[in-house]
Amino acid sequence: MTAEVVVFWVLAVATVAGALCVVLPPMGRNPLHAAIALLATFFFLSGLFVLLSAHLVAVLQVLVYAGAVMVLFTFVVMLLNLRRHELAGPRPTLFKALGAAAVLAVTTKVAMVVAAALADAPAAADLPDGFGGGRDVAGNLLIDYLVPFELTSILLLVAIVGALAIARRTPGGEPDRAPGGDA
Repeated sequence: MTAEVVVFWVLAVATVAGALCVVLPPMGRNPLHAAIALLATFFFLSGLFVLLSAHLVAVLQVLVYAGAVMVLFTFVVMLLNLRRHELAGPRPTLFKALGAAAVLAVTTKVAMVVAAALADAPAAADLPDGFGGGRDVAGNLLIDYLVPFELTSILLLVAIVGALAIARRTPGGEPDRAPGGDA
């Protein structure tokens, strides 16, 4: 086994483990711990991008996601100011059982597709000139995928506004009243 394969498997397992820590207890119960696990997942994912010779995407992964988005997530978590009783243990529900079944089905399908792809995998091809460079990525992002790029920015804006609306509640659980409003 080559060193590149070993590094790939280490990064791949660490990425999946970090992603599972985001949603599974005990780290998944505390939003700040989940955010830290997500940060680690972003760094491991950027290492996978380096292995794919997509150095620009790896740098953007660290700058945008591990930097800016994680600061935003941490800000929202701190703004929500959740108390210990609001972070109570998991309660089994029908939706969680359906979600677990869906995850199992998707994982099985992905494993089948990966196994079939590995069986028919061609030898490694040479990468085209400029692969992963700024010009190619910018062309794809701002020409070919402009609408999804803009929709993502709108989604992030809506998430921030929603978090601020939730955070405006008073300690008693009722929303703040506007100054000078009806009582």
